[in-house]
Amino acid sequence: MLRGRTVLLLLVLWAYLCSHGDGLRALRRTTGGRRGGAGVGLTLMGQDTNGVPLRRSKRGWMWNQFFLLEEYTGLDHQYVGKLHSDGDRGDGSIRYVLTGDGAGSLFIIDENSGDIHATKRLDREEKAYYTLRAKAVNRITNTSLEGESEFIIKIHDINDNEPKFTKDPYFTEVPEMSPLGTVVMQVTATDADDATYGNSARVVYSILQGQPYFSVELNTGVIKTALPNMDRETKENYVVVILAKDMAGQMGGLSGTTTVSITLSDVNDNPPRFPKSLYEFKAPESTEPGSTVAVLRATDADIGRNAEMNYRITSSDGPAMFDISTNRSTQDGVITLRKSLDFERKRSYTLRIQVENSNPDPRFLRYAATTDGATVKLIVEDVDEPPVFDRVSYIMEVKEDVAVGTIIGSVSATDPDSSRSPVRYSIDRRTDMDRVFNVHPGNGSVFMLRTLDREDNAWHNISVIATEFNNPRLMSRVPVYVRVLDVNDNAPTFATYYETFVCENAKANQRIQTVSATDADKPIGGHRFFFSLAHEASVKANFTVRDNKDNTAGILTRRNSYSRLQRSTYLVPVVISDGDFPMQSSTNTLTVRVCTCDREGNMQLCNQEALVLTTGLSTGALMAIIVCVLILLMIVVLFAALRRQQRKKEPLIISKEDVRDNVVSYNDEGGGEEDTQAFDIGTLRNPEATEESKQRRDIKPETLHPPVRRTVILPPAHRDNADVRNFINQRLQDNDQDPTAPPYDSLATYAYEGSGSVAESLSSLGSMTTEVDQDYNYLSEWGPRFKKLADMYGGEDSDGCRDS
Repeated sequence: MLRGRTVLLLLVLWAYLCSHGDGLRALRRTTGGRRGGAGVGLTLMGQDTNGVPLRRSKRGWMWNQFFLLEEYTGLDHQYVGKLHSDGDRGDGSIRYVLTGDGAGSLFIIDENSGDIHATKRLDREEKAYYTLRAKAVNRITNTSLEGESEFIIKIHDINDNEPKFTKDPYFTEVPEMSPLGTVVMQVTATDADDATYGNSARVVYSILQGQPYFSVELNTGVIKTALPNMDRETKENYVVVILAKDMAGQMGGLSGTTTVSITLSDVNDNPPRFPKSLYEFKAPESTEPGSTVAVLRATDADIGRNAEMNYRITSSDGPAMFDISTNRSTQDGVITLRKSLDFERKRSYTLRIQVENSNPDPRFLRYAATTDGATVKLIVEDVDEPPVFDRVSYIMEVKEDVAVGTIIGSVSATDPDSSRSPVRYSIDRRTDMDRVFNVHPGNGSVFMLRTLDREDNAWHNISVIATEFNNPRLMSRVPVYVRVLDVNDNAPTFATYYETFVCENAKANQRIQTVSATDADKPIGGHRFFFSLAHEASVKANFTVRDNKDNTAGILTRRNSYSRLQRSTYLVPVVISDGDFPMQSSTNTLTVRVCTCDREGNMQLCNQEALVLTTGLSTGALMAIIVCVLILLMIVVLFAALRRQQRKKEPLIISKEDVRDNVVSYNDEGGGEEDTQAFDIGTLRNPEATEESKQRRDIKPETLHPPVRRTVILPPAHRDNADVRNFINQRLQDNDQDPTAPPYDSLATYAYEGSGSVAESLSSLGSMTTEVDQDYNYLSEWGPRFKKLADMYGGEDSDGCRDS
């Protein structure tokens, strides 16, 4: 809508209304001008359906929305309308301007006539409306003759889009045996046309393929089953084609299709079945227990979990002979052997097998049987078997003193076959490497080839082999455990090596040692040992043996004192006997050494041999200790030599940071703070002397007393100070010739005061001769801080004190 006082705009909108067939409408709008000015207004010319001109003043028509057909197919630009001002007298002084959405590209205006055209085909589905602004301006001054007005061009929809499904194709499942009308799924199609205008976007559904199994609802697109109890085992997959059509299915509407793939999912509606009612298998009698002897396979039309089944044996003429289980990967029934087969004892077995669903569905139990059965006949085949021993193992006992060739036992094996072939026996020499035993090849008698010793080996484990004469390749083995029985053939001995001492001050009948014994034999009732002193030592014996009756004995002295100087060692023979039959005995020698002891009986001193032995170390151990000590000494010496060699080669200055300076103080008094005539440091720098005495600083010099350069650091001074120069030169020469100086540069401070200082000397040593002539009264004028000095040196009191 244009508002102003000087512009009259004319906008003519041509619209074709598809559904109603209306012609061009004319709208007229006027607005009152300002008082005292020219009248302005906007006129949209035309007629209504009755031919009566439409006129309205003051408020006017609302013209801010216009319609334009989409998908225009004409060769010329599509005419939209005309913009006109009352002030336009055709002289070209007014220029019309159009701005907004698509102005200049989609919509153009003739700036002279105000005609508006659309330059391209418009698609409502891309953009439904455009907002533009129009105004009239003076061509010369480019000033607006009227306020800018905004209007909307809305694209009028036509049915140019077919319905499209959200998916193509669809995949879904529905359980088999479902009742009539079971919902399978819902399909959805959308139409890009305007749903608020006409029936262009109103979609209805129909089924093109899939009858009579499925149907689709007209308005919702819900697919349902059209037949009850569809069987997956009969047909599993169905392809349904659904048609979606707009214009509510009327003639001329657009349509789209989609494919729905429907699969009937399995339910457990079929029982397992055996393909045959009788099965026959064969198994050799040599089959080991636990082996598989038969495999049954039942079939089930269902799949997956619904096809799982269980097998069981309902009857058998061989109780506990067989077992059956289900192979879960193949659903086979596996029959295994629990006991050994024997063709000579039973040549066939008959079993009744039943199979059933593992997961039955209660809904279908009433329709058919859920189990099936079959008969299995197992035929045992004869096999030439190896000999069989009458025992699984043998245990034989033999005394260790048995003579060679003695029979200690026998084994027995027979041929289980009907031919009853003779059996030959032998010993597996891998189990009898020492060839201690042998077996009679005909009767299986085991006898000795060598003597035995229980103390060496109390058990012997051998294997006896039985083979058929007619077929030596058929053999069997049996373990034979031979236990060697003990015979008293070993004499008892000391349980350990004893070595004791006796004090020189020992008393008679004093116990000095307790001994025990050991015996390699193992009597049934246990050991019983007897101790005594050897008969040949009982005459004038120095010691005696007392049996404690508990397999131990005490060694006692027989006199009051012993002398280490007279005799340092005694050997006591002890006879030990056992209580078995035949009795065994041995003589064992106990070494007793004489030592010096204190009053409490503690050993203090023995001979050198006794001292070494009492430490408990053998000669070999002592030698090992000595060798270790020597090795350690050699390592220490070698390490010290290496360290000394490294010190000789070690550079004096390793890095820039390893610079050491010596500060040598000579305690010479300097010239004071007002001494400006100090020595110039330039006199200490002598380049020629530096080059002559230049030496390497990275290693120690080889000369005994190398010359040492000293660096003297002093404040700059006048070159004419001769006394300071002479003093420093003398000190520098003394330090360079010092043989005890370190090999690196050092810093020497000489602290020489010099002469001619304005302050002169501050020492009171030279003031004694002039003390009487001094006047110290001026100290009282220096303030309270010098009052004490003024009292001491100034005035008559001070003089009196000094005179006194």
